[in-house]
Amino acid sequence: MRIETLLASVPDPTAATAADVRAEADPDAVLVVLDDDPTGTQSVSGLPVLTRWEAEDLDWALATGAPAVYVLTNTRSFDEDTAATRNREVVAVALAAAERAGKRLTFVSRSDSTLRGHFPLETDVLAEAIVAHGGRAPVLTLLVPAFPEAGRITVDGVHYWVVDGEAVPVGETPFAQDATFGFRSSDLRAWVEEKTGGRVGAAEVASLGLDVIRRGPEAVAETLRPLPGGTIVAVDAAEETDLRIVAIALHRLEKEGIATLLRVGPPYVRAHIGQEIAEPVEAGRIDFAHDRGGLVVVGSHVPLTTEQLDALREAKPGISTVELDVRRLVDDRREAHLAERAEAVAKSLGHGTVIVHTTRELLTGDSGEESLDIARKISGGVVELVARVLDLAPPRFMVAKGGITSSDVASEALRIRRATVVGPMLPGIVSLWRPETGPAVGIPYIVFAGNVGQADSLAAVVDTLETRA
Repeated sequence: MRIETLLASVPDPTAATAADVRAEADPDAVLVVLDDDPTGTQSVSGLPVLTRWEAEDLDWALATGAPAVYVLTNTRSFDEDTAATRNREVVAVALAAAERAGKRLTFVSRSDSTLRGHFPLETDVLAEAIVAHGGRAPVLTLLVPAFPEAGRITVDGVHYWVVDGEAVPVGETPFAQDATFGFRSSDLRAWVEEKTGGRVGAAEVASLGLDVIRRGPEAVAETLRPLPGGTIVAVDAAEETDLRIVAIALHRLEKEGIATLLRVGPPYVRAHIGQEIAEPVEAGRIDFAHDRGGLVVVGSHVPLTTEQLDALREAKPGISTVELDVRRLVDDRREAHLAERAEAVAKSLGHGTVIVHTTRELLTGDSGEESLDIARKISGGVVELVARVLDLAPPRFMVAKGGITSSDVASEALRIRRATVVGPMLPGIVSLWRPETGPAVGIPYIVFAGNVGQADSLAAVVDTLETRA
């Protein structure tokens, strides 16, 4: 369906600025965003990011005075037990840190805008953990997966992926075929029923449509206020002002004691804290500590990533490419393969930017858990390679393509414990981090999701990073 047809019957947007949101927000409130991979930071700027969650890490983040803190749990790459444990740990440490800092927390479960991830596990665990550690029990759980800049919108409860003006229900896209988190339903209400195994029926899921949102914050508050405790709410959004209207309503409800738990795509955090949409970071704002070539690491297997990789090679025909054989990474040839490949990358960095990518073959197991295990072994191989290269020849910059890849490279290979999000490299997408700790200090780190951008987006980011100020 053409996007114009889809939106033809909905009301016009209601004006709402970032300043309008900030005027409603509690200055002592902080969002703690449990990000199930690091790509959630691509819509924000100037916020702290943690890859560890010990007390001193949360104390540091809250001391920055930022209205939101990202905690990189990376749970999308782990099994359910590990995901649950990590969520519980973050809640316990964060609530204790908030008490020391005199802050009030709202927890955000940031996940995929194409509906992949551990749901309802993570929101269930968060709600339980909040109460167990003395926090206010969430009254409502809001699902806000929309990511308009990346073509993900929700209309009449149905979530769409928009490409070249064509809106496709997300259940009909390749994302719904994910080996671990696949699904059938595009209507969020039916999706909840599917994912909860019928524990929550579609009819029990409340819907917050654009017809209500575009009447303004009070109309939203009036719709949400009488809902029974424990209700899950599917939220429409087609542009930034829709998210801001919802945010204003939630700030008002918080003041009335109606706490919420949020399961969202990347841009909602920006809307909730009243942050302006940041302009893309220009080359002159980026500091570099090394003068070698940059390193572009590609782990994602979605078709768009392959298109972007091909476009980068076409735009830069002389660029060096080093390939990691995924089959060698999962058998007894692993060590020798990694040693040889690391030496090749380090040597090539002396002459310019280097692409490292796994072979485009997608290895899967006979079950979701087995597929995750294979993915972790492959991602672990990429991590080992980058760590070796960092010791041999630190690059000018690092681009990590893919959610699991960018998380593991940041926390394990580069040992980034704390970082600051500088801003997006492209409008609304692709996050630039400034490492604050570890051996990667001075190496700009770019988190590039596998499923965002156009065919030439990766080439455009590399162009900016290669520009000499």
